[in-house]
Formats: sequence, structure tokens, C-alpha cells
Amino acid sequence: MSVMTRNRWEASKPMRQGLTRWVGRGTLALLLVASAGCATSGEVRERHPDDPWEGFNRKVFAFNDVVDRYALKPAARGYRFITPDPVETGVGNVFSNLGEPRTVLNSLLQGKVRNASIATSRFLINTTAGIGGLWDVASRMEITGQEEDFGQTLGTWGWEESRYLVLPLLGPSTLRDTGGLPVDMYAYPTTYVEDDEVRMGLTALRVIDSRAGLLDQEALIRGDRYSFIRDTWLQQRRFEVNDGEQGEDPFASEEFDFDDADFDDAFAE
Repeated sequence: MSVMTRNRWEASKPMRQGLTRWVGRGTLALLLVASAGCATSGEVRERHPDDPWEGFNRKVFAFNDVVDRYALKPAARGYRFITPDPVETGVGNVFSNLGEPRTVLNSLLQGKVRNASIATSRFLINTTAGIGGLWDVASRMEITGQEEDFGQTLGTWGWEESRYLVLPLLGPSTLRDTGGLPVDMYAYPTTYVEDDEVRMGLTALRVIDSRAGLLDQEALIRGDRYSFIRDTWLQQRRFEVNDGEQGEDPFASEEFDFDDADFDDAFAE
């Protein structure tokens, strides 16, 4: 990797971190985006040890691509066009803040009392001083923790490895993480909104807002999109389940040795 390429690689770190958040979270929006695109290739590929159902998964991947291409992505572009940046940031902060109770619950289930207390503090501070979470006051106070979900809890309890599975509309998952989805759903506050229209409206806004925030990051995907997203997602999930024992940056390996042309394409206006 040349010096210029390495400098660009370091400069792109925020976008790469965004991509790991994209493929590493259990929310509907992020997983829908991660399912976008189904590249085909005439090359014979070796079967991935964690993806024995690749044939089925690729078909679901293609279905999710249609949903993203003709529904979610156009809606996200329209949302970004009409929404001022401060408003878009505030909306994202609100939904992120609503995820703190899930982190509190799963941190306690994993015996991570300190992380549970941090998530509790973040929720209380941002809900009050941040006016419902519109402003991430806690982060400005350097109160930051690690997000947790029930899939990570199951991993901590011993179910560390699991088969890769692409879910219709929900995208990348594993058998373990799929089993954790109901718990995470009931730990998210909007689940308890009684008015169906309001609850569905909040869910739709959450999906579109998350998708809009990821429009610029798709250019980082190279080669076979299915394999790239699968491998990145699985690596990030191991990183999260093991509390970062694989290192600070799952992308920082020689396997991701992009050249200058890759970055010229990715950051071209």
C-alpha cells in the first residue's frame, strides 16, 4: 500500500467505522441496507465455513436488494434532500438514545454492571438535558459505553459461533442473533406505543433516517457485495461479542489492501 493510499485509508476511518456500525447493528434500517445489492460472478467460490446456507442466503439477499432499490433508498434520498442536517442529526440521536435501555438490560444479563450504569446515565442525561435525546449531551461529557444486544448476551453465555443467515427484510444475522431479536424488540421503548399509526410511523422514520445516514458509505464496498458484507458483518459481530478482543479496527488488515484507484472511485464527487 503506497503512502498516499495509506493516508487516504486513515482519512476514511470515520466512514469505515460507520460501515461497521451499518453491518454490525440489529436495527431494521441497518440490516436492510446491508442486504442491498446482489453481485454475480462466474468464479467458483469456496464455501464459507459459517455460511453453509449460502444458496438460500443469496436469494434472500437479492429480494432485499429489490426492496432497498425501489423503496428504501429513494425514500432515504428524499428524506436527506428535504431535511436540514441538524434535524437529521437530532432524529438519529433520539433513536440512538432509545436504544440505551436495551444496552442496560443486556449489560446486566452479561454481568457488566459498569456498562449498565453508563448506559443508564447516558439515557437520563440525554433524555433530560438533551431534550428527549435530540442532543447527545452525554458524549460531550465523555460518558460513553459499549452498545449491547441479546445476540451478544447469548454469545457471552457461550454461544459464540453460529451459522450465518440472511433474513427477509432484516438482512444479515445468525441463528443466535435471530433468537435474540424478540428480546431486543421488547427492550426498545417504541414497542410500547399503543397507537398503531404512531408506532409504525416512528419505525418508518427510524428506518429511513438510518438509511439516509449511510448513503455515502456504499462506495466502500468492493468486489462481490454479498461476500464483502457477510465477511465484514461476521467479523464485526465477533468483535462485539468478544468486547473488542480482535483489535480496535476490524478493517485494519492486509486483506483490505485497497490501491489508489479504489479510493479515487470511492470519494469521487
